[in-house]
Amino acid sequence: MSAQRVRFDAAGSGWRAVPLPGFTADQKDWLTRGGSLTAHLRTLGKVAVRVTREAIDQAWRDEAAALGIAARAPVWAREVVLEVDGVPFVAAHSIAPLAASHGVWQAMRRLRTRPLAELLYSDSSVARSALVSARLTQRDPLAVLAAREIAGPAPHALCARRSVFERHGEPLMVTECMLPALWAHLDARARGEGGTVATAGRPAHASHARESAGPLDHLASRAHGAHAPNSDS
Repeated sequence: MSAQRVRFDAAGSGWRAVPLPGFTADQKDWLTRGGSLTAHLRTLGKVAVRVTREAIDQAWRDEAAALGIAARAPVWAREVVLEVDGVPFVAAHSIAPLAASHGVWQAMRRLRTRPLAELLYSDSSVARSALVSARLTQRDPLAVLAAREIAGPAPHALCARRSVFERHGEPLMVTECMLPALWAHLDARARGEGGTVATAGRPAHASHARESAGPLDHLASRAHGAHAPNSDS
């Protein structure tokens, strides 16, 4: 991955480079961690990826603004759930402009269950923006997707982070929403209980047969030389 500056800024509309003061220490840690998110999750248990959707779509309003594209411009969207020992811990949403998904980012459309990391971290022409984070309300599109992976009523707010990868001037945005089961697991470990939280965050359909995928490294490293301005949440 290149250390060049990225011209895209993932901040804005409540997304900020410094996590909100109200976040817990664990939340601030995981929202700003560099390196592979999947690698970090592997320290908690066995990680698997479930692809929930891949399709032509429209960028959400705040995504379009960050990528500098028209509000209704078509994009290629990929949505996955990262599970630890069968429990959903992260819901992720990635988009690239539709034209770029046929060009610079065309491999994104052919990934199927292969790691997105194959595109992002093995190519020196790929650069990455700063990580930014936000508190998502229940009305946020990503929070709606995440709610499907949460047992019982969804929290009033969820923590998420995003950044933009750039290759030959074309962007690919990756947004990750941390689910309650992740925080419950970390709390249990801190109390010395050990093991994966078996039920927290497991959706009602978790016991059903589902297509699984190999580990997916969504975000690898801290931004190189890029700075995203803060914005109020």
